[in-house]
Amino acid sequence: MGLVFAELHCHTYRSKDCLMMPERLLESARAKGIQRLAITDHSEIEGAREAQALDPDLVIVGEEVNTTQGELLAYFVTEWIPPGLEPMEAIHRLKEQDAVISVAHPLDPFRGGAWREPALLEILPYVDALEIFNARTVGKDANGRARDLAHEVGLPGTAGSDAHAYLELGTAGLRLPDFEDADGMRAALKQAEVVGKLSSPLVHFFSRYATFRKRLAWRPKS
Repeated sequence: MGLVFAELHCHTYRSKDCLMMPERLLESARAKGIQRLAITDHSEIEGAREAQALDPDLVIVGEEVNTTQGELLAYFVTEWIPPGLEPMEAIHRLKEQDAVISVAHPLDPFRGGAWREPALLEILPYVDALEIFNARTVGKDANGRARDLAHEVGLPGTAGSDAHAYLELGTAGLRLPDFEDADGMRAALKQAEVVGKLSSPLVHFFSRYATFRKRLAWRPKS
């Protein structure tokens, strides 16, 4: 199998801070040459399911799982994981469904859902990967430290734009061998290369705007 470009962190309108609709999101992904798209809404999988129904070959159902200590990224999710669980309980539930488990922006101190180092080190033996490049990270230090930590503990890396707006999609991702399922993804991650760049810090405006609109009772058009 050849190499594909995978975007492994993005959101839809099902996240509290995003307005992107699945159909347009998929159109944008195809236009940008994204061949595997993991949709990782905050504590939600219905947006990913909607998108996968439209293009099952492109979309991986994922979730950004909000635990008591920080956020996990999960791929090939079949059952929703509720927010607020202890990290090991969330990991246990993900392993029961054979999901691939990464750790979202693990060392970014400016993020909600950031991990404290002791809690992060405690879960590393039980996850499949660390997110070593998140395009929304402010500055290079957090991504660099995550990459160094992944190398130190022998874990592969994931990468993505963390897009909350269409123009962000595909800013970062991985070039890696094609895969079809969780085990294939685990193997492919070991041969992956990060592709992309940091987004402008101004992209955080999109999530704040989306949050504001939803407080004003925004609803998707039927």
